[in-house]
Amino acid sequence: MTQEKKQEFTRRLSCCNRGEMIVILYDILFTYLDDAIAAKEQGTYEEFRESAGKAGQVVHRLMDDLDFTYPIASELYPAYQFVSKLLALAVCKNTADSLKDAKRVLKNLYDGFTEAAKQDSSGPLMQHTQQVVAGMTYQKGSLTETLQGSESSRGFFA
Repeated sequence: MTQEKKQEFTRRLSCCNRGEMIVILYDILFTYLDDAIAAKEQGTYEEFRESAGKAGQVVHRLMDDLDFTYPIASELYPAYQFVSKLLALAVCKNTADSLKDAKRVLKNLYDGFTEAAKQDSSGPLMQHTQQVVAGMTYQKGSLTETLQGSESSRGFFA
C-alpha cells in the first residue's frame, strides 16, 4: 500500500461514523488484495505474501468486531472464515486465483455495507480531530488539502 493511500485512509477514518468505518475497512482490504494480485503478476513472492497476510489481518479484524447479539453476525462469521481460508490457500499454493475468489465474495458484502452506511446518520467516532478542507488553493493537476484547527491543544501537557 502506498503512503498516499495510507494518508487517504487515515483522513477518512478520522471523520467517519460507525457505518463508514466498515466500508473503509473493506476498502483497505480490497487495496491489500489488489496489491497482492499485482505482486503475484510481477513475480515478487515476498510482497505477495505480505499483502495477502495484511489482507488476512483485516479479515480477522472484521471477524473480531462482529457483535453476536445481532443475527446477521452469525451469518457473516462463516463468510469471513471462508475468505480467511481462501487467503491462506493463495499463499500456500502461490496463486492469485483464490484472492480473486475472495474479492468476489467480499464484493457482495461490500455493496450491502455501503448501502447501510448511507443510511447511518450517527456522528463521527473520533472527537477533537483536525478538520480537512480541500480545494482552498489550487495546483496544476492536483487538489490541495488543508488541515484546520491544528493550533488547538491536542494531547497531554507535560
